[in-house]
Amino acid sequence: MVQSRLNTFWKTIIISSTLIGIFLSVNMLFYLELFGINPIQNAYMILLLACFLPCAYLMFPAKKTDLSIKWYDIACFLLSMIIAIAIGLNGERIIIEGWDWEAPVLPTIASILLWGLIIEALRRTAGLVLAMICLVISLYPLIAGIIPIELLQGQSYDFLTLARNHIMSSNSVFGIAYTTIGNLLLGFLVFGVVITKTGGGDFFFNLALSIFGRTRGGSAKVAVVGSAFFGMLSGSAVSNAVTIGAMTIPAMKKTGYKPHYAAAIEATASTGGTITPPIMGSAAFIMASFLAVPYYEIALAAAVPAFLYYLGLFIQIDGYAAKNGLKGMAAKEIPSFWKTLKEGWYYIFSIVVMIFFLAVLNSEGQAPYYASAVLLLIAMIKKSTRMSAKDLANMVVNIGKVLTDIVVIIAGVGFIVGALSATGVSFSFSRELVAAAGDNTFLILIGGALTCFILGMGMTVSAVYVFLAVIMAPALVAVGVDPIAAHLYVVYWATVSYITPPVALAAFSTASIAGASPMKTAFQSVQLGSVKFIVPFFMIYNPAILIGRGDPWDTVLSIVVAVIGIACISFSLEGYLVGAGTLAIVERIILFIAGLMMFVPMWPFIIGGIVIALCLYVLKWRRKRSNYNQGNELEV
Repeated sequence: MVQSRLNTFWKTIIISSTLIGIFLSVNMLFYLELFGINPIQNAYMILLLACFLPCAYLMFPAKKTDLSIKWYDIACFLLSMIIAIAIGLNGERIIIEGWDWEAPVLPTIASILLWGLIIEALRRTAGLVLAMICLVISLYPLIAGIIPIELLQGQSYDFLTLARNHIMSSNSVFGIAYTTIGNLLLGFLVFGVVITKTGGGDFFFNLALSIFGRTRGGSAKVAVVGSAFFGMLSGSAVSNAVTIGAMTIPAMKKTGYKPHYAAAIEATASTGGTITPPIMGSAAFIMASFLAVPYYEIALAAAVPAFLYYLGLFIQIDGYAAKNGLKGMAAKEIPSFWKTLKEGWYYIFSIVVMIFFLAVLNSEGQAPYYASAVLLLIAMIKKSTRMSAKDLANMVVNIGKVLTDIVVIIAGVGFIVGALSATGVSFSFSRELVAAAGDNTFLILIGGALTCFILGMGMTVSAVYVFLAVIMAPALVAVGVDPIAAHLYVVYWATVSYITPPVALAAFSTASIAGASPMKTAFQSVQLGSVKFIVPFFMIYNPAILIGRGDPWDTVLSIVVAVIGIACISFSLEGYLVGAGTLAIVERIILFIAGLMMFVPMWPFIIGGIVIALCLYVLKWRRKRSNYNQGNELEV
C-alpha cells in the first residue's frame, strides 16, 4: 500500500527525508559536527520530527480508498515540515526564553497546528482508537482542576499554555520516550531493516531449517525460531505473523499440523519476538531511558524470561508432534547447516559487532550503525547479496516507513505522558493505587495486568508501555518490586492481547492465512503462549531470575527451578510427557499443579512440586516400560 502510493518523485522525497534524519542521528551520536551542524538536544529532537512526521502524510492515506497522494496530503506534508523546522531552528530561544510557558504569537500558533498534525498522523499510522485516546488525554489538563474525582484532580492549564507545553517542553511530545528514539532506538530500527533487506531473514530461516527441520514437527520449530528473530527486529507481532506466516503456516499444514494449531504456533511465536533480546522491539529501549540504565542490562534481564516463553512453546509443539506421529521435513527440503553458515556468517558477525559495542564499549547509540555499516559493506562486496541502486532505494524507503511509524506513535503517546505529568495525576494515581491496595503487591499486579490487557487491544506495545510506565510501574516500585521486573511486567502483559480473545490480532491474522477458525486459533494461542501469563508474576516475586538482578547462585537456582516448572506446565497442557507417553486428564492436572508450585517463592512448595512431578514421571515411565515388556512377551 505504501509503495503503491509513491511515484518516483515522492519516493525521492521520502528517501531524501530519511537520509537527512539518519544523517542528523549519526552526526549527533558520533559527535561529528559535519558542515558545522551541531544542534542542541531539543532542536535535534524537533528536527528529527521534521524529517519523519511529514512522511506520514505521503506514506499513509487519510482514507483507505485513497490509492494516490491527494492535495490535502501534500498540504499536511508541507505544513508539518515547515512548522517543525521553524520550531527546531529556535531550539535555544525555547529554552532561554521559556517558550514552553510564554511564547510569541507565531510559535504559539505553530504549537497548536503541530499538535493537530501529530494527532492526524497518528490516526493514519496507528489507527483511530489510539489517536482518540491521545487526543482526549492531551486535552485533559484543561479540566483537571474541576474533575469531581479526587484521584483524577490536578493542575489545570489554559489552552494556549497547554499547546506550548505539549510542543516546546521536554515533558510531553519530546519527553523521555521520544528522546530515546533520537539517542538510542533509531539506529537499531535502521539495523533491523538493513539485516532483513540484505537477506538476513532468509539466512536465519534457513539456519533454523537446517537445525530443526529433521526433528519431529520440524516445520513448527523452524517457524518458532524464524518468527522470534523477525519479531524482535520489527517489534510488531501482527506484521511479523503475517509476513512469516505466509511461508511457515503452509509448511506446517503440509507436515501434519492442523490449520488452527499451525496458525496458533505462528501467532504465539511472533508475539514473543517483542520480548526477545538482543533487540526486543522499541519498548525495551524506552525502558532503559525511563530507568536510566544501560540497554544491555535490560536485554540481560529479559533473556531468561524470553527463553522460558519459547521453551514452553517448543515443548508443546514437540508433544503435539509426538502424539500425532508427525515426522520431520523431507531431506531434500532441508539445507546444509555448514553451507548455510558459510554463505551467511556475516549476519551473525554483524550482530556480534553490535553486542560488542553495546556490552563492552558501552556505545549504545553508535552500536547499530557500526553493525549496519559492516553488514552493508560485506553484502555489497558479495556478488550474491549485492544490491542494485533500485534495491538500495527501496531499502531506504522501508527504513523511512519504519522510522516514520515509530516517531509518530511515540510523539503521539507523548501527549499522554505530558498531560498526566503536567497535572500531577500520574504521581497521585500511583500513590492512591498503592493506598487502595493496602500495599498488597498481588492486587496491584492483577490491576496492572488487566489494565495492560485492555489497553493492548487498541494500542501498540510501545504505546501501552509508555502510558503505564508513568502510572503503573511506579506503584509496583513503591511496594518494593525490583524496578526492571516491574517494567518488564508491564511489557509482557501489554503483548498478551495479541493472542488473547476477544481481539487477538496476531491469532486472527494467522487464522486467515491458515483457513482456520479465528476464535479456535486464538484459544489455541492462549494455551501455547500460557507461559506469558505465568512468568511475569515469577519475575516480580523472584527477581533473581533476571540476570544481573540478584546473587549469581540465586539466579542459577531460580533459572533451574523455572525451567523445570515451565516444562511441567507445558507437558501438562499438551498432555504428553517425553519418555513417558500420553497423559490422562488427572495426570495433566497433577503435573500442572506441580509446575505452578515451583513458581511459589518458598522452598517447601518448590521441593514439593519437584517431588510430585518426579514421582509422576517415574510411575508413568515404569508403566510404559511394563507395557512394552508385556508386548514383547506376547510377541515371543
